[in-house]
Amino acid sequence: MTAPILLWLRRDLRLADQAALRAAAGEGPVIPVYILDDETPKHRRMGGASRWWLHHSLASLDADLRARSSRLILRRGNSADVLARLMEETGALRIHALHHYEPWWRNAERAVARAHDLVLHHGNYLLPPGTLTTGNGAPYKIYTPFMRALMRHMPPAPPLPAPNAISAPAHWPESDRLEDWALLPTRPNWAAGFAEEWTPGEAGARQRLCDFSPHAARYDTTRNLPSEEGSSRLSPHLHFGEISPALVWHGIQDNGAGAQIFLSELIWRDYAQNIILAFPDYGRVNGRSAFDAFPWRDHEGEAAADLATWKAGRTGYPIVDAGMRQLWATGWMHNRVRMIAASFLIKHLLIDWRVGEQWFWDTLVDADYAQNAVNWQWVAGSGVDANMFVRIMAPLTQSEKFDAADYIRQWVPELAHLGTAVIHDPDASGVRPTAYPPKIIDHRTARERALAAHAHTKG
Repeated sequence: MTAPILLWLRRDLRLADQAALRAAAGEGPVIPVYILDDETPKHRRMGGASRWWLHHSLASLDADLRARSSRLILRRGNSADVLARLMEETGALRIHALHHYEPWWRNAERAVARAHDLVLHHGNYLLPPGTLTTGNGAPYKIYTPFMRALMRHMPPAPPLPAPNAISAPAHWPESDRLEDWALLPTRPNWAAGFAEEWTPGEAGARQRLCDFSPHAARYDTTRNLPSEEGSSRLSPHLHFGEISPALVWHGIQDNGAGAQIFLSELIWRDYAQNIILAFPDYGRVNGRSAFDAFPWRDHEGEAAADLATWKAGRTGYPIVDAGMRQLWATGWMHNRVRMIAASFLIKHLLIDWRVGEQWFWDTLVDADYAQNAVNWQWVAGSGVDANMFVRIMAPLTQSEKFDAADYIRQWVPELAHLGTAVIHDPDASGVRPTAYPPKIIDHRTARERALAAHAHTKG
């Protein structure tokens, strides 16, 4: 019997357009392995919402593998150590995997490669991160020139189908039981509403793409309207690698100008990975060192109550509160509202962007180290490519401009009876119900305080 090959899976939980799987299957019997590794990422271990998604994604992947005479082996521990034990137990010839670019995964890949024959493949991004550089060979820091450079290489190669069958080893190694990993919340089950919103797994990802494709032509308009279903909602599927970006690109590209705006969002995803490749600590270190002097309020002291109010969706700003409640109920937030909610925490409450980034890391089903860090630093103005801090979003204006009335009615039921003319700012119209809190801070006061704080970064 040919020696088996280990397929090391991480955020690439699919069978179609999976270069590592194809390469492994071409060499002999394949042992697909997923390792729940909370040791290698240390403080970047997956958050609660991501664990909910992971449980269901792994169950779906195992079912897909069993339909092809294979199965998923589950182990827990340090990735390099677990893979070493599996190599010894199974007599495996080598390990195939897709490249990952989070700093902890790059460290793990180096550790595995020092001891074993590790073959890494590309396939989680449109182009391998690090491929594109400026004229002087430096990594791109600014998105627009990065996008233009990447577009010269598009479209990506057509995606390859999943194999019909996968050769099994003579003997399977022991596997953990998924249920024993306790990835799902129970006491309390705060994810009760997630299943109504999401179907994790490769089939769910393809269905999302199919559902979104006919609407992609209007994406340039609808993506900013929280009350409409304009978002693709593919982000968690892409994050967990249940669908390849190449498959998404080819499924969307022929849907007009609006679709091109959506494809630029896929490119932003690549851009974020290139940023963390160049700046591995981007999730905790300001891209612009001037922000190291910013006088953030103490989120564990004077600002602790404000932070709790923001998390609970009780700020008195309906659009912010709707977003924070949607996040808690579904593990996801509309993209326009994410910017508004993040800006509110940073600029109205003067709470460090890293605090918000950590909250999103724990509560988003699509929590992605690169995109989370790049997006929060963009809003804060601290990033290498960022919005100017002095451009302070006015939540009430944003709410009305982007027609968020029905979105607010859905997620802030205390205000559901209010008319569209007053629902964005019930305080100002004198119609705020007693069950809904007053504004935590006046917008003008918050703006002046934020500008005064920002002056400390100019020294």
